[in-house]
Amino acid sequence: MPNSKLTKTVVENASSKLTDYFIWDTDLKGFGVKIAKGGRKSYVCQYRTPGGRAGESRRLSIGAHGAPWTVDLARAEAKKILGRAANGEDPAADKQELKAQLTVGQLCEQYLAHGCATKKASTIATDKGRIERHIKPLLGRKRVPDVTRADIKRFLQDVAQGKTAIDAKTKSRGRAIVRGGKGTATRTVGLLGGIFSYAVDCGLIEANPVVGIKRFPDKKGDRYLSNNELAALGAAIRLSRSAGENSTALSILELLIFTGARRGEIEALRWSEVDFDSSSLRLGDSKTGQKTIAINAEALRLLKALIPSDRQKHVSSNEFVFPAYRGNGYYRGTPHVWERVRAAAGLQDVRIHDLRHSFASVAVSMGASLPMIGALLGHADSATTQRYAHFHDDPLRAASELIGNRIATVFNSHC
Repeated sequence: MPNSKLTKTVVENASSKLTDYFIWDTDLKGFGVKIAKGGRKSYVCQYRTPGGRAGESRRLSIGAHGAPWTVDLARAEAKKILGRAANGEDPAADKQELKAQLTVGQLCEQYLAHGCATKKASTIATDKGRIERHIKPLLGRKRVPDVTRADIKRFLQDVAQGKTAIDAKTKSRGRAIVRGGKGTATRTVGLLGGIFSYAVDCGLIEANPVVGIKRFPDKKGDRYLSNNELAALGAAIRLSRSAGENSTALSILELLIFTGARRGEIEALRWSEVDFDSSSLRLGDSKTGQKTIAINAEALRLLKALIPSDRQKHVSSNEFVFPAYRGNGYYRGTPHVWERVRAAAGLQDVRIHDLRHSFASVAVSMGASLPMIGALLGHADSATTQRYAHFHDDPLRAASELIGNRIATVFNSHC
């Protein structure tokens, strides 16, 4: 492809060939994009060190095409590099020195500042927690180019075995309990993979040391309530309510049971998002963005019982269904009440999120398809719903039993 002004269309339409090649921007001399034979596209900047024609030619990688590097951002970065070169600096040499000295802790800070553009605030908050509680204590001081696959394997084992476990006082929440474990280790190594992928895109390292590391199976989604456990939970909630337990938290738990929604979606629910006419919740934001949740008659009953006396004022505004007792936010104390409720029900191993899995398991037992369950739960990716495929085993066995009984009745009948 001949050189031309680089635009998003030009870059994305550039096709890979048998060898690497470059497209140089006609508007900014020295700014270009490298098209690797495998299809990878990376922005580069080429300049000369001081000395005019006697100076050495340098080519500096800016980053891979895509978030965060758009054509405009890469062009702006190239202008900075060319400006520094014009002032007698050698940006490529400076970057090599930076690469040699950059620690994993510093890389994590760069990632949080520049590599999370497409992530939701709640996900970034979780990432920060894993970085501060696990990554920095174990790998933070290690230089990025020195991190090996062996280091990642050791990190995985250390987190799984509780090496980063703490129980400390904090200013914001009062107490931080970090246990580690296999699930935490697997998910934190996944985050590490994203951080090192960002480093590769920025040209800080050549290869991602996390790629190919075998992690522990993530068993999230395996726990759900049986009919007897669900009955025990219902009895525990009713008993807790009569004993004076926090009614807001109990109502949230009941809605979680009857909607299959995420805790944050119900806790932060606004009256403006409750559509009684269409029996649905129209969430302005969630883990997967805007979505609509179809709700059943029992969930509607629970919500109607919560309507304030001045309904019109609340429905026409953005007031929370479960407002905080102090301040203007929403109630966040459900986990503390849940610990007491699940203990009363004898369900100490059940998490609040398992109520969502239980909703899905009941849907499967009633004959709902996986696509239908995905729609009910608001999954953006069908692969997420696939984790419930094994729930089909019980209804299939039941159906097989009914068929077998029918065949046996006919087969063994006397003519």
